[in-house]
Amino acid sequence: MENPLQVIIDADPELASLIGKTRETALSQGAIPLKYKFLIAMALDAAEGAADGVRMLAMQAMSEGATKEEIMEAVRIAQYITGVGSVYTAANGLKGIL
Repeated sequence: MENPLQVIIDADPELASLIGKTRETALSQGAIPLKYKFLIAMALDAAEGAADGVRMLAMQAMSEGATKEEIMEAVRIAQYITGVGSVYTAANGLKGIL
């Protein structure tokens, strides 16, 4: 799968590097286990309408041991905070992986 930011990487490597460092800082092992960081990020992507992000983050969460039930609870939280649109985004992102 091609990096969704490839155009940015090609056009502005310095910006791409900054984005990568920020991601590493946010999604590295720390006080919050990775599984939960990925679930939080997945819920935020659902709230923002980023179905591809939901898919990638759900797969990363599952690789860290997240269950279908945990993923769906994160979707429930996104729905509670931001509304049903996040559920539609999550549904599109989660097709074929749950």
